Amino acid sequence: MMVIGLTGSIGMGKSAVARMFAAEGVPVFDADAAVHGLQGPGGRLLESIEALFPGSTGPGGIDRAAIGQAVFGNPAALAALERIVHPAVAEERRAFLRRNRARPMVVLDIPLLFEKGGAGLVDLIVVASAPGWMQRRRVLARPGMTLEKFRRIDKLQTPDHVKRQRADVIVDTGVQKHETRAQIRHLVTCLRAQLRRY
Repeated sequence: MMVIGLTGSIGMGKSAVARMFAAEGVPVFDADAAVHGLQGPGGRLLESIEALFPGSTGPGGIDRAAIGQAVFGNPAALAALERIVHPAVAEERRAFLRRNRARPMVVLDIPLLFEKGGAGLVDLIVVASAPGWMQRRRVLARPGMTLEKFRRIDKLQTPDHVKRQRADVIVDTGVQKHETRAQIRHLVTCLRAQLRRY
C-alpha cells in the first residue's frame, strides 16, 4: 500500500483536495474529522479534556472558544492538550490503515504533517498550495475569523514555501476547481500505473 500524506496551510484548499482524492476512489483519513469525533458529543476524550480544562466541555462536546482561549499563547496548555489528543488520533489512523490494508493507496489528510513529525509516516507528500493573497482572502471570509487569529494560526504552521520545498507533489489550488481536480486525477492515474508495475 502506498501511503500519501496530504497537507497544506490554513486556507490552501487541502480539504477540497482530500475530497477530490476520495472522488477518485482513494480512501482518505481526515485527521481533523477524527479530532472532531473524539471531542464531539459523547467523544471519548471529553472526560480527560474536562479534567484538564474545567468548564471546557458540555453535552455538545468540547467548547472550542473556551479551549481556544485556554491554549492560544500558552504553549504548556497546548502541549498538555496535545498529549491527550495526538495518541488518540494516532490510534484512529492505525485503525484506518488496518481497514484499508488491501487498497493500493490511501491518503492521510494531516494539517500539521511537518509540524508534528508525521512526514516519516508516509511514502509520498502532497502539498496543497495557493498564492498568499488568495489564502488570506479565503481564511478571512470564514465566520468568526479575524486578522489577528489568522496570524496566530499561520505563525504556528510551517511556512508554505518550506512545505513546497519538502513536497514530492505540489497541487495548485489557486486555479479553477476543475483544473485542480484534473491535477488529482492525473496524479492518481500515474500512481496506480506505477503501483501495477511493482
